Amino acid sequence: MTYLLLKALHIVSVTLFLGNIVTGVFWKAHADRLGDLRARAQALDGIIKSDSIFTTPNVFVIIITGIATALAGHIPILSTPWILWSIVLFGISGFAFAFVAPTQKKLLANVRAGIDGAWDQAGYDALSKKWTVWGTVATGAPLIAVFLMVFKPA
Repeated sequence: MTYLLLKALHIVSVTLFLGNIVTGVFWKAHADRLGDLRARAQALDGIIKSDSIFTTPNVFVIIITGIATALAGHIPILSTPWILWSIVLFGISGFAFAFVAPTQKKLLANVRAGIDGAWDQAGYDALSKKWTVWGTVATGAPLIAVFLMVFKPA
């Protein structure tokens, strides 16, 4: 029972973590397509806030429930390749997010300056490209980890 409860909590936290990231990508792209600076500001502000509510806290829940589930299931963490590689991928995601988070704040500052009349389109585009590159790594790595967790390759 404990194993299944921990596993369920782990799956829910991964779902919230990845769902929030993917939703943030959608809202930024949607606001960018609209081209309205106020829409961009609202989307970026929401992404930053939702990261503090869903992404960051669930990092800790994922780690705690992942380790606890493996221990409860008597699964060796470092000698089980799919667990080890999932941990490595999760670490890569965290490293990439260390670039994503400050870039989001810079994007928001750029947009707010634009609302006040000092729009820097080239600066926004450069920051968006950086956000997309690091965001792809931050999102892709844990998505691969999900497949490792499900398929459990030897």
